[in-house]
Amino acid sequence: MIEAPRDRQADNKARSRFMVISAVRISGVAFTVVALLILGDSLALPRPLGWVLLAVGLVDALIAPQLLARAWRSPRP
Repeated sequence: MIEAPRDRQADNKARSRFMVISAVRISGVAFTVVALLILGDSLALPRPLGWVLLAVGLVDALIAPQLLARAWRSPRP
C-alpha cells in the first residue's frame, strides 16, 4: 500500500520526537548512574558534582520526557 506524502511526513515527525524523548530519558539515566558512582566514592570527583548530576539526571529521566510529550501532543479534534 502506498502512503500519502502527508502520512509519511507525520510518521517521520513522530519518529523523530520519539527518538528525542528516548535520548533525553537515556541521558538522564546515564547522569544518574554517574552521580551514584561519584557519591559512592567509586569515581574520584567532587561530591557536589555528584549531587548536581543526580538532580539533573532525575529531572531528565522522570520529568523532561513528560514535558516534551505534553508540548508535542497533537491537538484534540
